[in-house]
Amino acid sequence: MSKLAVFSTPQERALDAARQVALMVGASLFVALCARVTIPLPSTPVPLTVQNFGVLLVGLLLGSRRGFAALLLYLAEGAAGLPVFSLSTVGLTGIAQILGPTGGYLMAYPLAAAAAGYIFEHGRKTFVRAGIASLLGDIVLFAGGLGWLYALTHSLAKAAYLGLYWFVAAEVIKVMFAAAIAVRWRRSARP
Repeated sequence: MSKLAVFSTPQERALDAARQVALMVGASLFVALCARVTIPLPSTPVPLTVQNFGVLLVGLLLGSRRGFAALLLYLAEGAAGLPVFSLSTVGLTGIAQILGPTGGYLMAYPLAAAAAGYIFEHGRKTFVRAGIASLLGDIVLFAGGLGWLYALTHSLAKAAYLGLYWFVAAEVIKVMFAAAIAVRWRRSARP
């Protein structure tokens, strides 16, 4: 269906609404699966995960609004105690994990997906545009994470040590993979 589609019957509107909800639930579950791929790092309470990749890909594929909504749903699932977040290195779950050392990243997920989705949905669907969208989404994500770590540690250097330096190389790979997959997916979905 195009964005300008007009649904003439209540059944068509209900079917489209159910499809949108299913996409957002599926996207939140995809990010939860990505959270299961976790490598704890010895010098930081922030683990290396594939979650960020999932967040960026959801934003690129679903767009700004649905990506934002899917990641809000993800946070609500985690706050409710569902095991959707990465395994915490400090033993926190649910709301405690949202308020813990990784909380800034988690709280930035909806904004990161929205930023990546917004940039990608407004223009040609090229790898460069997807890469820029992913990179800016990742910057939003790390701004939230580092800001939160700064609030906890009261030290910008300590926040960068705990939440940035260990992750730069992996983030470059995640950004590139998210961009490549999004462009490939868009091209294969064209009629």
